[in-house]
Amino acid sequence: MQTLFCARLRAMYLASSFFVLASLCAGAAELAQADTPSATDLLDEVIVTATLRPETTLALASSVTVLDSKALHQGGDQHFEDVLALVPNLNFSAGTNRARYFQLRGIGELDQYEGAPNPSVGLLVDEIDFSGLGSMATLFDMDRVEILRGPQGTRYGANALAGLMYMASAAPRDQWGARLEAEAGDYGTRSIGGVLTGPVTALDSSFRLAAQRYTSDGYFRNDFLNRSDTNGRDETTLRGRWRWDPSNAVAVDVSVLHVAVDDGYDAFSPENGRVVHSDKPGVDQQHSTGASVRTTWRGEDGRSVMAIGTWADSRIAYGYDGDWGNPQYWAPYVYDFTELQHRHRATSSGELRLASSPNASTRWLFGVYALTLREQLDDVNLGVSIDPVNGEYDLNTQLKSGYRARHLSLYGVVDGDLGAKTHWSVGLRGEQQHADYADTFTDQIYASTDSQSFAPRENLIGGHASLTYELDARRSVYLQLSRGYKAGGFNLSSGLSPGEITFQPEADWNLETGYKARGIALDLDADVFVVSRRNAQLRSSVQTDPTNPNSFIFFTGNAASGLDYGAELAVRARVSPRLTAGMTLGLLHTWFHDYVRIGDTGVSSVSRELAHAPRGSGSAHVEYRIPSGFYARFEVNAMTGFYYDLPPVQARSGGYGLAHARAGYDTPRWSVDFYVRNLANRTYTTRGFYFGLEPPDYPNKLYVQLGEPRVYGLNVTVRIGSLATP
Repeated sequence: MQTLFCARLRAMYLASSFFVLASLCAGAAELAQADTPSATDLLDEVIVTATLRPETTLALASSVTVLDSKALHQGGDQHFEDVLALVPNLNFSAGTNRARYFQLRGIGELDQYEGAPNPSVGLLVDEIDFSGLGSMATLFDMDRVEILRGPQGTRYGANALAGLMYMASAAPRDQWGARLEAEAGDYGTRSIGGVLTGPVTALDSSFRLAAQRYTSDGYFRNDFLNRSDTNGRDETTLRGRWRWDPSNAVAVDVSVLHVAVDDGYDAFSPENGRVVHSDKPGVDQQHSTGASVRTTWRGEDGRSVMAIGTWADSRIAYGYDGDWGNPQYWAPYVYDFTELQHRHRATSSGELRLASSPNASTRWLFGVYALTLREQLDDVNLGVSIDPVNGEYDLNTQLKSGYRARHLSLYGVVDGDLGAKTHWSVGLRGEQQHADYADTFTDQIYASTDSQSFAPRENLIGGHASLTYELDARRSVYLQLSRGYKAGGFNLSSGLSPGEITFQPEADWNLETGYKARGIALDLDADVFVVSRRNAQLRSSVQTDPTNPNSFIFFTGNAASGLDYGAELAVRARVSPRLTAGMTLGLLHTWFHDYVRIGDTGVSSVSRELAHAPRGSGSAHVEYRIPSGFYARFEVNAMTGFYYDLPPVQARSGGYGLAHARAGYDTPRWSVDFYVRNLANRTYTTRGFYFGLEPPDYPNKLYVQLGEPRVYGLNVTVRIGSLATP
């Protein structure tokens, strides 16, 4: 009876999603066909570059969100986490200072405390792979961010099971231009940045350089150290691009970057407040350097060859005060734990694409891609606990590990037409992965050493098939079936049974249909989707020693199956020449079945919703702008509650809504604007842990990390030359 009831609820949920979207689509269709639009009435069509071929969003048979430089600035302008609410069904998990781990449609990692990265959400910055390293996703001089939702088995393979986030920095210009930005706000916020672009006449090329330094004290006060910056931010962004066009047939694009994130991490207290008590505050640092070279040759018949090479090196330090206190706070007990990780990750990749003319009746693209990833981890745990009930416990361990993975992929896409209005596309990708892992675990207290090693080899396959039907020149519908995959792996925590050491690859089937309209002053994108997961990879943890807050077994296992479904909507409209508005909506239901986990009472099978997968999320904004340059913008973001983690954690966050406002004066040559984020100073949470922390009884309790409070600031920008144009 309960199963039948749940099935009916799911059917009602999906039917209501279809009804809402169908109603909105019908209204958009009427508006889109009301009159013949002039060139000034139509909103600009957006080109998606994260796909294998550049495509307009109207022609793309997939759900995608494109945030241009204006949207990024209005949404926050510093880090990608500031604009997450503008993307339907995208969330992140904290446990860090900056957002590092993302979830698309409920699928994605919540953390990585050990080696052997295995991300579900891909992150590319100018083609450079930073999947699982989202701390470096700063936005200064970023031209656009494209988020492809759903498995990208053809486009990117194993690292994009849930989707792909593609960040593209601003391109060089052929004429001289410069921009200078400065910002100041409360909580000690300061920022200064500059951009310079122009031609290199001797080489028939152009360049662009950008640099920014951003600092903030953060939003917590440490009463023991009498400091307000232990969770502060110190972030430096350097970007450079060079574009060379030696002939009409050849183009070379070089991109380099260095992002240094030197943030503190001191965001938890036993009281779940903004006053913390740590005597050894943590760190959340990431120094990433990368480069990419893309060379394109295009023949007279339209055929092209593209070669892409990338390299990246990231050094990450992550640590925290495990007891969140100090000797006076925990007196009369002795209670002091810390953990510090140093991680070094390096990647290099090469890709070659051969493509037919985009104007051919049957279009094709074939490619080969190779990626090598290396990661070393040095993880040190120190601690001591003394109380009259449990006696004395000492901790001094070190884990050193090395991991190398090699990916080799072959892929192909063929597109064609079925008449004048119907277009089809079929893609396939085969990937071979070789991995090697070895570690050494040393316990200084017991003078013991243990080691383990793994060398898995896997062959994986993904792809897609889609149909797009043009209702007219400004409206289309699409249907897509795609298959994504994710490599298997191994668990590194001690205390696992032999059957729990490894976990199997995951394969997801995504069925999606959508409607897109580009009408008179109105854009609309709507889709509904169903994701069927096989061997869904899920990660949970359990505290093994209540007297040690760092004693967790992390375990990734396979649920027998999973089912995620929902709906997504994005609307942008020009209500009048002065007033624009927009909204996004994400509806999501997730479920996994028969996940075998380690629990407090032994091994059991559980079924439940995913963590950090809210059933509803959305945003809405209005902006009023007059020709003289004055403007005002008001935005609201909202999200329903979600589970913080997988079982045995059953704690949920509360739903919340946040209001933001921005107003200023904007001209081509200069602008000044004042912003307030979280206008109502709403308290909300971004991460939660349920475990035993407080001596002497160590009861299990929910501890949460708080999101951003009300903050305000002033931004001033001056533009010169070619950058003074809109």
